[in-house]
Amino acid sequence: MSKLRAGHSFVQQIDFIYFINFSDGIEMTAPLDLDQLQSFCAIADCGSFTEAARRVNKTQSAVSMQIKRLEERLGHSLLTRDGRSVTLTRHGETLYARARKMLRTNAEILDLFSDGDLSGSIRFGVPDDYAVRLLPVILSSFQRTHPKIAVDVACMASEHLLDGMKAGRHDLIVFTQGTEQNFGELFRTERMFWVASHGGRALASEPLAIACGPNYCIWRKDAMEALDRSSIDYRIAYTSSNATAISSAVLSDLAIGFLPESALQPGMRVVDDNHGLPRLGDAQIALMRASHAYGGIYDALANHIVHSMGNLDATHMSDAAE
Repeated sequence: MSKLRAGHSFVQQIDFIYFINFSDGIEMTAPLDLDQLQSFCAIADCGSFTEAARRVNKTQSAVSMQIKRLEERLGHSLLTRDGRSVTLTRHGETLYARARKMLRTNAEILDLFSDGDLSGSIRFGVPDDYAVRLLPVILSSFQRTHPKIAVDVACMASEHLLDGMKAGRHDLIVFTQGTEQNFGELFRTERMFWVASHGGRALASEPLAIACGPNYCIWRKDAMEALDRSSIDYRIAYTSSNATAISSAVLSDLAIGFLPESALQPGMRVVDDNHGLPRLGDAQIALMRASHAYGGIYDALANHIVHSMGNLDATHMSDAAE
C-alpha cells in the first residue's frame, strides 16, 4: 500500500491501473482501417498510386498518406517504389491476400443489412471462346432476374482481359488460364477436345493442318507440345486471336482445332482417340474481380456465372459428337 499515490483510495488506484492496461490492449489490437486496405489493394492491382487514387476517388497525396499510416501501423514496408512502377514487398504480398478477404467480408456484411434493390452497371469481360454459345444464354437469364443491373460486355482473349483488369477497364472477368494470376477464382475445369468439320478432309491432311490462337495462347502452347511429344507432323495453317475466326476455319475444313467442352459449336466433330491425336490438358476457367468488386451487384453477377457454367453437363455436346 505504500506505493499508492497520494489522494487516491485503494479502489481508485486499482481502477487507474486497470484503465491503463485496458487502453494499452485496445491500442495493440485496434482493427485495421478498411479504407486504407482498399487503397492498398487498388495500388497492388494497378501498380500505380495515380491510377489507384482515381479508382478509390481520392487525391494521390491522400492515398500516399493512407499507405504511410498502414505501413507504420504494421511496422513493415508494403510497397516498393521504383520510378513510376510500384510492386509489393514480401510483407505486402502477405497482406494482399488477407486484405482482399477483409474487403469481401465487409461487403457481405453490408449486403446482409441492405434492403434496397440491386442496381448499377458492371464492366464484364469474357473470352470470345464462349461468346457465341454460352454468353447470350447466361446474360439473358441474368438480365431477367436483375433488370436494374446493366452489364457492359467486352469479348476478347484472356490475355487482353487480364491486361484490361490491371488497367481498370473491367470489374469482373472470366478467363481461361487457370489460377496463376492473383485472385483467379477457379470454378470449372473441363476437357479440351480436338475438333474438325463433319465430313471434312482436314483431319487427314499431311502435315496435319492446325487452326489456333497466337503464340501467347496457353492452349496453343499445350497443343504444340503434345503434338511434338507424339512426333506428329503438323503445320499452323490458320492463326487468329479471335475464337470465332478459328471456329470458322475449322467448320470450313481449312484445318482442325482444339476447344474446351463448353465452347464446342454445332457442326463440329469431336475427334476421338482412334485418330491418334494426343490428349490435351484440361481447360481451367476462373473468375477475377477488381478489388472493389465484392458484394451487391458484383456478387449477383459472379454467383450467376459460376452457377450457370458450373452446372453445365454434357448434353449440349450431343450435336458435336462424332
